Amino acid sequence: MRVPNIKKFFLLLVMSYLSVNSLQFSLEKTLLSVKDIGKAAAKNIKNLLPTPKDIIEESKKLLIRYPLEFVSNTINEICIAALFSETIVPKFTPDINLLQFQLCTACNKYNYPLLNAEDMCRSPEFDSKKKVVIFATGWATKVNDSKAINALAKAYNCRGDVNFVAFDTANFVDTLYTWSALNTDEIGLNLAKGLVKLSNIVPVENIHLIGHSLGAHIVGAAGRYFQQLSGKQIPRITGLDPAKPCFNEGASLSGLMRGDADFIDIIHSSPGILGKREPMGDIDFYAGGLDPLPKGCLSVMCGHERAWRYFAESVYPGNEENFMGKRCTSMKRLRGGKCPGDNVPMGFAVSHNAKGNYFLEINDKEPFGKNGDKTHMNLQRECGLCTN
Repeated sequence: MRVPNIKKFFLLLVMSYLSVNSLQFSLEKTLLSVKDIGKAAAKNIKNLLPTPKDIIEESKKLLIRYPLEFVSNTINEICIAALFSETIVPKFTPDINLLQFQLCTACNKYNYPLLNAEDMCRSPEFDSKKKVVIFATGWATKVNDSKAINALAKAYNCRGDVNFVAFDTANFVDTLYTWSALNTDEIGLNLAKGLVKLSNIVPVENIHLIGHSLGAHIVGAAGRYFQQLSGKQIPRITGLDPAKPCFNEGASLSGLMRGDADFIDIIHSSPGILGKREPMGDIDFYAGGLDPLPKGCLSVMCGHERAWRYFAESVYPGNEENFMGKRCTSMKRLRGGKCPGDNVPMGFAVSHNAKGNYFLEINDKEPFGKNGDKTHMNLQRECGLCTN
């Protein structure tokens, strides 16, 4: 891809965030590809890489002239080049003693050290006969102030047949994005150690891992390491718009991939920008197609968040078929009635026998599922909340 005036564009992106006054690129008369930019940046900025959120938010005025996906691809190539050149190392090494499981009930949240998972299982608030859903959040998300955790906890507590547990990464994915990305593999290893403890009390077939953004790559690593440590396989991992920047199959950071669990389902809501575009699971849902800004969204962060909002909506009793997708290759073919085959529910009730890429329409506001009902949604507003 060739883009004119790239010097001005790139300097605005990088220097705005790094304040590296000495950073100079002799690009005035050279037109560089995205990969060329990444390599040039990696040689100059060492471990002071810009974060995707900052670049995208601060670069809105540039997007009139430069495609949003180009910005995202540039970030990705910078990260890849830096990782391969070993110019960055994790700034904060995860301390397993600081990582915790947080059991979320309708009325309270209870924290337990990751390696003392048996203490959580002994809690009167924990029912070892129920399934366990463990949710890992994304970048720059704090466990005690997370809309995603609160939304999913409320939905599962409404169902009442699951122990919903948030995974507290102790701010190790709340640092500069590139350091956070590098930490995902080690955090996943530590999570796997906690899962081994948990599986001594809860049958492994009752464990479901869910991750959003960087959290999707954390649970993917946890699934791989759990297999190594226990010889068993997690039955299901759900990836909610797995993070794109820095994660590329076959590279230093591969992220979530098929085989990390017996069944992997993916919901893409910001494909090609903050989330991965390519298929990653046994079944991949493209809600609204390949548009990085779903209906009703004016920012990339809105699109990135939609994945967990869709999933949370599908968890409520009666909403299991709110989102129905068809195996297809594009929204154009779907809208043209050229996608034969059965409808498959996205989210909570996904069929483990379904494979491939599925496309579906979505609404611009809640209920987001085309089969959703506003009256039914209003009745659910108090469901899953504390009644004491």
